[in-house]
Amino acid sequence: MACSGCSTGRGDSSEGGCSTGGCNKLNVFDWLANMELPGGQKPFDIVEIRFKNSRKEFFRNRSGLQLMQGNIVTVESSPGFDVGVVSVSGETARLQLKKKKMQEDDASIKNIMRKSTATDIEKWKEVQELEKKIIVSARILASNLKLDMKINDVEIQADKSQVSFYYTAPGRVDFRELIKAYSSEFRMRIQMWQIGERQEAGRLGGIGSCGRELCCSTWLTDFRSVSTAAARYQQLALNPVKLAGQCGKLKCCLNYELDSYMDVLKDFPQTMDLESQKGKAIHQKTDIFKKLIWYTYLDAPENFIPLSVDRVKYIIDLNKNGKKPDTIEDTRQELRKEKELGYVVGGGGKRRRRN
Repeated sequence: MACSGCSTGRGDSSEGGCSTGGCNKLNVFDWLANMELPGGQKPFDIVEIRFKNSRKEFFRNRSGLQLMQGNIVTVESSPGFDVGVVSVSGETARLQLKKKKMQEDDASIKNIMRKSTATDIEKWKEVQELEKKIIVSARILASNLKLDMKINDVEIQADKSQVSFYYTAPGRVDFRELIKAYSSEFRMRIQMWQIGERQEAGRLGGIGSCGRELCCSTWLTDFRSVSTAAARYQQLALNPVKLAGQCGKLKCCLNYELDSYMDVLKDFPQTMDLESQKGKAIHQKTDIFKKLIWYTYLDAPENFIPLSVDRVKYIIDLNKNGKKPDTIEDTRQELRKEKELGYVVGGGGKRRRRN
């Protein structure tokens, strides 16, 4: 059976994964799949199963089925059964279980019933097509009740006994009447899940301003808070249009390099403005990784002067002691360059070769 996760149709998800390797959101590389176990050790009996979008759960393989990444399996649910795809198995699943801080003997872990039959897969495909129709009707019913909410996604269990609606809302929503309308319309058990804007973007997917797929829809699961301070530390213009992602929040990637900037900024002085005999110098911009700080005099705002961090610290120390240098420019660096070239400053402003 060809993989339906992308337009290539080349993968065989029933026999061990898609040939493109990137059809699924939060796709995982099982790097321990081909590792041989020590003699006498049984394979780990818990498997991670992926359902629609980023939802993943653990199930116990009590029947000892030979499962590998990409196999379609039928699993227990409450009530009924559901169909999912094996995400990781074996020792990688054990590591994932520890990462989620779950115990191997957890009684809440349900069982894998069987490898999905052709009938199971056919029902699963019908459910996927039905979801596209239901989400339209669900949005119309919510709009008729004038509820301040947005239905983002719908997930129907493979046996059609339960349907889950994922929505975003600015505040608390009283959807008791909505659930009655949904139950009457769809004849299924209803579940409502409120998610945030970042989770919404992760479920819907898209292309970011960098030209790549959204991080939240491909690999990112830990949604940490992002503040404008992250942009300030990285010397980025506080432009909401450029700093916001498709979710309307600040981009998660603002946090990726923040620690590196914070480490470098520890060497920079806290106060920036300088005093000299030529006048007051105002801090204009900072090149963090070149460790240069740019200044301009009040009477010459168009003339940018780059200074090293050591030079700025030196002038700040002089100012604290009530002293002012003749100029903020680092003349010592100019003399050092002249010596390296073999020239020194002579009388009358001329330069002569040093013998």
